[in-house]
Amino acid sequence: MTPPLAGLTILDLSRVLSGPYCTMLAADMGARVIKIEHPVHGDDTRAWGPPFIGGESAYFLSINRNKESVAVDFKTPGGRAVIDALVAKADVLVENFRPGTLERLGLGVETLSRLYPRLIYVSISGFGHTGPRRHEAGYDAVAQAEGGLMSITGTSDGSPVRVGVAVADIVAGMFAFQGLLLALIARATSGRGQHVDVSLLDSVVALLTYQAGRHFATGDVPTRTGNRHMTIAPYDTYDTAGGALVLAVGNDSQWQRLCHILGRPELALDSRFLNNADRVQHYDALRGILQDAFANTSLDVLIAALKHEGVPCGAVRSIDEVLRDPQLLARKMIERVEHETAGAIQILGTPTKLSETPGRVAAPPPTLGQHTRAVLERDLQLETSEIEKLVEAGAVRV
Repeated sequence: MTPPLAGLTILDLSRVLSGPYCTMLAADMGARVIKIEHPVHGDDTRAWGPPFIGGESAYFLSINRNKESVAVDFKTPGGRAVIDALVAKADVLVENFRPGTLERLGLGVETLSRLYPRLIYVSISGFGHTGPRRHEAGYDAVAQAEGGLMSITGTSDGSPVRVGVAVADIVAGMFAFQGLLLALIARATSGRGQHVDVSLLDSVVALLTYQAGRHFATGDVPTRTGNRHMTIAPYDTYDTAGGALVLAVGNDSQWQRLCHILGRPELALDSRFLNNADRVQHYDALRGILQDAFANTSLDVLIAALKHEGVPCGAVRSIDEVLRDPQLLARKMIERVEHETAGAIQILGTPTKLSETPGRVAAPPPTLGQHTRAVLERDLQLETSEIEKLVEAGAVRV
């Protein structure tokens, strides 16, 4: 079946993570993504490593599948002419420069929207294109810190901790993709594109959900609590004889079944633990009892018993264990592609499964400038002699 975004052309001026993640999601769903890279060094992440596979950064390979790489220096006259011609053919432009950068180059949203009213212009930045901090540069760690996420991540007696992936960049890319899709729907009615303005700070704050709600309701300031949930109990990690167990008991029925599995039916009748509110109030006593019960029990045996009785649980798994999971393999969340220089590589699949118009991993991440010549010839109708002049001027790399 034809993927849902087939026929859509995206000019991707972004680099590093937030923008490339957005355009990868679009490319997975059939959009044609023309990734613009600097002819000398390309996307910054091409140099991020080790590890490298056949000279290619594993970081870059993880977020740039299904794209075409066109190496253009758009600060040169020839390169700028190429960009102008590609913008004229694009449905969407995605960028994650600091606000004001592309405006100074004549590629800002106001200029391009006036020239191409149907263009959807997607901007991702640290703090957004409005507000007093709009001109500040944006970095994932800064957004996690200033967005409050680090203040609630980590143990109560430890330092604030950054999430183990660049979650600010990734969630900003996801919100940008959402905005792109919404703008497409709106354009189908109005005939006009619009500016999609997403910031890393906004995106992190949007994740606070019930933590922000807790502060709005009580005035209390949420703090780090490790793996404990502040409004549900028992909802935490526990040590067992075979590793760490995650327990996520969400209601009283599940609590009663847990007590039965432990051979401690009296706990379900204990006045301290009768309902969730009681268990939250007496959390310290509850945790001590459960930790003692789990300490000498096999993790595998424990998980099997809990799952059999419908008590939510899981093991804290390492990345290598996760990426061997038969469930993920069955759902094509680990794909293998043949890269031009790196050879056969594994990458993650697309998590959104559509029954009638599914996305797909159709092409490996590109080498730098791999598609420059083809795009200049096919899309812009340039002759070989014209392309060679651009190469000699340092405007493009083929």
